[in-house]
Amino acid sequence: MARNSKAGKQLHVISAGHVVFALTMIVLGIIGLVKGDFTPTWGGVYKSFPAQTALAYLCAVISLVSGIGMLWQTTALFASRMLLIYLWLWLLVFRVSYIFMHPIAPEAWWAFGDTAVMLAATWILYIWFADEQHTHFRFATGDTSLRIARILYGFALIPFGAAHFIFLKRSLEVIPGWMPWHLFWAYATGCFFIAAGIAIVTGIYARLAAALSVLMMVLFTVIVWIPIILAHPGAFDWLEFYDSCALMAGGWVVADSYRRIPWLSVVKY
Repeated sequence: MARNSKAGKQLHVISAGHVVFALTMIVLGIIGLVKGDFTPTWGGVYKSFPAQTALAYLCAVISLVSGIGMLWQTTALFASRMLLIYLWLWLLVFRVSYIFMHPIAPEAWWAFGDTAVMLAATWILYIWFADEQHTHFRFATGDTSLRIARILYGFALIPFGAAHFIFLKRSLEVIPGWMPWHLFWAYATGCFFIAAGIAIVTGIYARLAAALSVLMMVLFTVIVWIPIILAHPGAFDWLEFYDSCALMAGGWVVADSYRRIPWLSVVKY
């Protein structure tokens, strides 16, 4: 665990995943401010919801400020707490409520998983920062909270895997033409995500599963989305690319949380 803490105003680095996640939030914040619209992390706002433009700008500011704040010693705890609370509210107001209204809609569960990954990563970072400083919110820290955050990430992976089967046509469309056996890869990646989610939830080979889930997200970003946006820079494809980068960054933080655990061990919950 690398730290730079000689002075309160210095950069504060806990892990590579921490840096990637913070930088991703900064970039998403900048994109949100430039576009004046919601980035994928903050999607799912009801059409009837008032002041959507103002809310989109607020999300962008939260992303930008929290991303910057999490890189500095004196602000890391506050920034992660602010983002954690905001993500919890977003999950409950826009994601969980949508599932209650449309419990069999695949996109509702996908959207839940999207926010859950970012929430799990933020929660883990908050726990790490809280371990170094005094905080009045001890109920949200400690080993129990860490386990809950990891399990939340595991549950989030399952709808990602299911989406490969439910939206099979779209899965086949985005696989690069130079790759053979498109149907195999569409089914295989879906199975891999589901298996990784189950492994993390149950604690069986959880570290290996978390690392492999991030590797899959990295490969998706590099092999699938980057070539697509270079060849056909449509708005939807850019949103998919942003989403893939955010999920990759969030997963990286979760994978980092297992680094003291043997690769093939069983984590007891």
